Amino acid sequence: MNDLDARFLTRNGLAARQLAAVLLHHEPETRLPRVRDFAEQLGCGNGTVQAALQLLEQSGAISTTARGHLGTFLVRSDRTILWRLSGLGTLLAAMPLPYSRRYEGLATGLRGAFEEAGAPFAVTFMRGAGARTAALLEGKVDLVVLSRFAADQLIADHPVELVADLGPATYVGAHGMLVRRGADLRAPGLRVAIDHTSEDLRMLVERVFAGRQDIEWREASYMQLPDLFSRDEVDATVWNLDEAQDRIGLGVDVLPLGDEVTRELALRNSSAAVICRSDGTTALAAIRASLDLSLVTRLQGEVLRGERIPSY
Repeated sequence: MNDLDARFLTRNGLAARQLAAVLLHHEPETRLPRVRDFAEQLGCGNGTVQAALQLLEQSGAISTTARGHLGTFLVRSDRTILWRLSGLGTLLAAMPLPYSRRYEGLATGLRGAFEEAGAPFAVTFMRGAGARTAALLEGKVDLVVLSRFAADQLIADHPVELVADLGPATYVGAHGMLVRRGADLRAPGLRVAIDHTSEDLRMLVERVFAGRQDIEWREASYMQLPDLFSRDEVDATVWNLDEAQDRIGLGVDVLPLGDEVTRELALRNSSAAVICRSDGTTALAAIRASLDLSLVTRLQGEVLRGERIPSY
C-alpha cells in the first residue's frame, strides 16, 4: 500500500471517498458547489472537505481551478479513478441468453457504454424476462435488459422504471410463424408451442391464434423447438427469427406475421429496453446521466456486421 492509499483510510480519506461518489455527478467545466455545501452534504467540517478535495487532486481523479467570484470549477475528472475510490463496485445487468449475434452485440454495446462512462460492468444471463425482473426486485442485479413491450408491462405492475429504450431492431430483428411442413393451420387440434417465461412470445402466439378454441397448447422453450418439430410433436408457433435461424430443420416453414402484429413489433417488441428498480442504486445514479446510448447501438451494429468480435 503506498502513502496515498494509506491516506485514503484516514478521516479525510473517507470523506474523499464519499466526495468521489458525489463528483461522479459533475461534468468537466462546470462549477462545483461551495465547500460548505459539500460539508453539509457529507456531514463533516469545511476543513475535512478541503483536505478531501486535495486528496482527490493528488490521486489524479480530478483537477479544479478557482475563478474568483465565479467559484471553483471542475476542469477534468477521471471517472474510472473516482469510481474506484468511491467503492461503488460493479454494476450487474441481467440479459437474455446470448444465443443470437444481436444479443451478443447488445451485451458488447452495453459493456462498452458503461465502461466508457467509467463504471465497471458485468453481465449475467437469465432466460425469461420474469426471472430477470425477479432478480432485479430481489436486489441480485442492478439492471435488466428486455423488450420495450415487456418493460412497459413490468413498469405498470412493479416498482421498476425505464433507464433506456435503444430503439427498433436492437432486441430482435423480426418474428415469424414457424409451421411444420404439411401441417394445416386451419385443422382442429393444432398443436402450438408457447413459452410462458417470455412475455413477448406468449403475447404474440396468443394474438396470432386469437379466437381459436381448438388449439392444443404445448409448453416449450426455444431450445426444445428443433426436437419437437422433428419428432412431430408440435405443428406451429411464433418465434424470434434471430433464435430460429440455423436451429430449425428443413421440415419447418417460416411464414410472415400479419400487418397488425408487425406494426406492434416495430414499435415495442423489437426494441431493447433497460430497466432498474425505482429506488435505484447509488452506483447507477452516479453513472446514469453519463451513459452514451448511441455507443450501445453503434457497437451492436458493428458486431452484427462482423466488424467487431463480441466482448462481454
